[in-house]
Formats: sequence, C-alpha cells, structure tokens
Amino acid sequence: MPFITSAASAKASRKAIDVHGQTYHLSPYVGSAPLRGSYVPGNEQNDDGLPQGFLVEQPSNSITPPHFHDHEQYQVFVDGGARLGRHTANPLSLHYARGHSPYGPITAGPSGVVYFTLRARWDSGAKYMPEARNKLKKVRRKHRMAEDISLPDPDLMERMASVCRAEVMSTDEDGTCAYLYTIPAGKMTEVDTDTAAGGQYAIVIDGFAVGEQENLTKLSGFYRSPKEAPLEVKAGEDGLVLLLMQFSNMDTA
Repeated sequence: MPFITSAASAKASRKAIDVHGQTYHLSPYVGSAPLRGSYVPGNEQNDDGLPQGFLVEQPSNSITPPHFHDHEQYQVFVDGGARLGRHTANPLSLHYARGHSPYGPITAGPSGVVYFTLRARWDSGAKYMPEARNKLKKVRRKHRMAEDISLPDPDLMERMASVCRAEVMSTDEDGTCAYLYTIPAGKMTEVDTDTAAGGQYAIVIDGFAVGEQENLTKLSGFYRSPKEAPLEVKAGEDGLVLLLMQFSNMDTA
C-alpha cells in the first residue's frame, strides 16, 4: 500500500529544529524527519528503511548553506520565495539533486520560503560544504530545475472533460521525470510515468483528492514504491492538480 498523508495530519506533527542558529519548522509526511539541521556522525544507525518526506518552513531572510545528501531528492517550492544557488525558487518550482551532488545556498526572501524535501530512501542529514568535502563520493553530479511551473486556469479546470498531463521534467536516462496532472472533478484516474524507475511521490497542488477517511487537500502527499501498482486518485468536486515525481533507477549509496 502507498503512504498517504493529509496536509492536516502532517501539520499536526509540526516541530521546530535548529539550523545554524535559525529556527526552521518541519512537518513529517513519510518516514522520520531529521532531528536537527545537520549530519551527526553515527546517525546512519537510525535508518528506519523507509522513504523520507517532509515539509520545510524556512524563516525570512535565512540562509541554508551549500550542502549535499547521501541520496537523491526532490524539493517542491510551494510558498514564499527564495534563491536556490543562481535559480529563482518561487511557487511552483521543482529541484532535483542526485546523491552526493552539492547544491545551495537556499536564501529565503522576506516572507520566508516553504518547500517539500522528498526522498525515496532515508537520509542521515545535511553534510555542509566545505567542511564535509571528505565525505563526498566521486559520482557524476546531477541537478535538474523547473522554475515557475505553469498551473491550469481555474475556469479551464471547470470546463475540462479529460485528464491533462503536462511534462515538468522530461524522462532522463536514469528514469527521473516529473509531470503535472490536471484531473476533472469526480474523475478517477491512474497517475504514472511512461518508463518505470524508482519510487514516486505525488503532491496535491490544488483542489483535493477524495480519500477513504478524509479528503486530501492542498499539500497532501502520496508515496509509492516501484514494487507497488500505479497510484489511482479521484478528484474532488473542484478538480485536482497533482505533481508527480519519479526517482531514478540507481542510487549512489
């Protein structure tokens, strides 16, 4: 069964962590979110074998220094505004980084910035540069960025009769890709990619998906492993916009 997390339940578990003397807030979605904002030697023993997904609230005018992680990840920028290295990271933007590919800094704007960090594997924590350079493996670095992703017009959504799938990141040789699904009200549909690879996350960007126990409103999330059947969702009465992201068929660890 896929992991399904409502925005409300994630927010109910929201917690504060310290990142270089700044107070960030994390809302856990899948697996265990970090206890602090940086890697601690020996933290690998806490690996719970689960994927790891959480929502980050980074405070206004704060800076997350350049760093890397052991595993690949997506970051979905959903509120506020920031700079990610030389890129603008406003809603809605998507960043992909392969494991052991340093990125950053993430420089929040005056309103702060809110973004998902999504991984198919548990990660032991941010390794900051240049201090952690000796832990950086010699792999082919990889980044992908989609800035200012266009969302469907609300009036168009009301008139839609069929599902629309727009490419956000094309399918790379390792299977990474992302699509924006726009699903008409009340329609049940399977969301998937054309080429199987690693696990997949889907985040509700607008509208809501009908859930068994509660409706999955904006910023609710799904994760399915590559061994599970494709995700099926039913759009609510106002339709549904869903961002689907697929991980690679390889991992650096």
